[in-house]
Amino acid sequence: MTGPGGSPYTWAVPDIDVAVIGAGVTGLAAAWSIAGTGRSVCLLERHRRAGLETSTHNSGVVHAGLYHAPASLKTRLCIAGRERLYAFCAEHGVPHAVCGKLVVAHDDSELPRLHALKAAGDAAGVAGLTIVDRDFIAEREPACPARVGLYSPVSGIVDADALVQTLLRLGQARGVVFLPGAALLAGHAEADGIRLTTEREELVAGQVVNAAGLYADDVSRMLGGERFTIHPCRGEYVALVSSVGTRVTGLIYPLPHRHGLGVHVVRTLHGAVWLGPTVTFIERKDDYEADRLPVEAFVEPARRLLAGVTVDDLRLAGSGIRAKLHGPDVPFADFLIRRDAVNPRLVQAAGIESPGLTSCLAVGAMVCDILVR
Repeated sequence: MTGPGGSPYTWAVPDIDVAVIGAGVTGLAAAWSIAGTGRSVCLLERHRRAGLETSTHNSGVVHAGLYHAPASLKTRLCIAGRERLYAFCAEHGVPHAVCGKLVVAHDDSELPRLHALKAAGDAAGVAGLTIVDRDFIAEREPACPARVGLYSPVSGIVDADALVQTLLRLGQARGVVFLPGAALLAGHAEADGIRLTTEREELVAGQVVNAAGLYADDVSRMLGGERFTIHPCRGEYVALVSSVGTRVTGLIYPLPHRHGLGVHVVRTLHGAVWLGPTVTFIERKDDYEADRLPVEAFVEPARRLLAGVTVDDLRLAGSGIRAKLHGPDVPFADFLIRRDAVNPRLVQAAGIESPGLTSCLAVGAMVCDILVR
C-alpha cells in the first residue's frame, strides 16, 4: 500500500482482519471495539479528518431513550449507549454534562401525547421520568412559557468533536490504522476476503463494516451487499444571540413530530444557544446550504419554547444531514445493524441517525459482537 503522493506508509499489512468504512462516531466506535479483541483493523474515511459529517453536525444531545418503541434498536442501543457514553466521557476527559431535558406541552390537546411519551419511556426502562408543572418549569427554565412538561434527568449533552477525536486516538492506540482521504472506489470478493480500492491504495480485508453514514447505500452496492436507499434529510439551526439565551440552562424540546424531535433549544457546553433542527428531505447528500430557510421561519417554533423571542434575536447557524433509511412518506425506520444477507463478509451499520451519537459505543460493541460470532 502507498500513502498520499505515492510515498510508502511506514507499515505494511498485506491483509487486514477488518476494514471499517467511515470514520464517524459509528465507525470509530466499531473500530475501537474490534481492535480490543486483538484483530487488525483499518479505518477508511473519505474526508481528510474523522467525523466531519453527521457525527458533528448535530445538537450534541445525549438522549434518554424516549422516542421509539421499547423493542427497537434505536431505543435499546440508546439506553445502553447513554450509560456507556457517560462513563467513557468521564474516564477519558470528553466534555459533557448531564443537564436534564424538558419536553413541554402548551395546551390540553398535547397532554395525551406527553403522557404517552412518558409511558413509552417508562416501558423502555428510562429512569426518573416525571410529569412536571408550571412551577418546576419556571424554576428550571425561566424563559420557557409552557405549563406542563416531561422532565428527563438523565438527558445531557456532549462535545461531539472531542468525542470523535478521543475515539480516534484510543483506536489508534489499540492499533487501528486510520486512512483519511481514502474514499472507496471499488470492492470485489476474493478467496480470502474483499479487495477494497481507493484512490491511494488497495487492501484485502477478511471482513468489512459499512459505517459510511450518508453513503452507506453506495458502499453496500459497491461491495455486492444488500440494496437499500439512504434518504438525506437536512436539519438547519439558528443561534439565539439576545439576552433571552442567558436564561436557558439546558435542553427544551417540543413534542416530537413525524420525522424528527422538533425544533428544540440547546445550550451548548461552550455557552451558545441553538434552535433547531428543521426537517427537509433533499436530493444531494452534501447539500448543507442551498435554499436555506430564512431566520423568520424559526420565530414561531422558538416562541413556543422561549417567551419573547423576535427575529432580531436570531442568526442563521449551521446545518446537518441525517442519513435516514426511509423517505418522507414513512415515519420510522430502525437502525440497520447486522451481517449482510447477500455478502456474508459484510456487516451493515447503516441508517444511524438520532440517537446515533448517544448510541455509538453500544452500536460499536454490537458490530464487534456480530463480527466475532
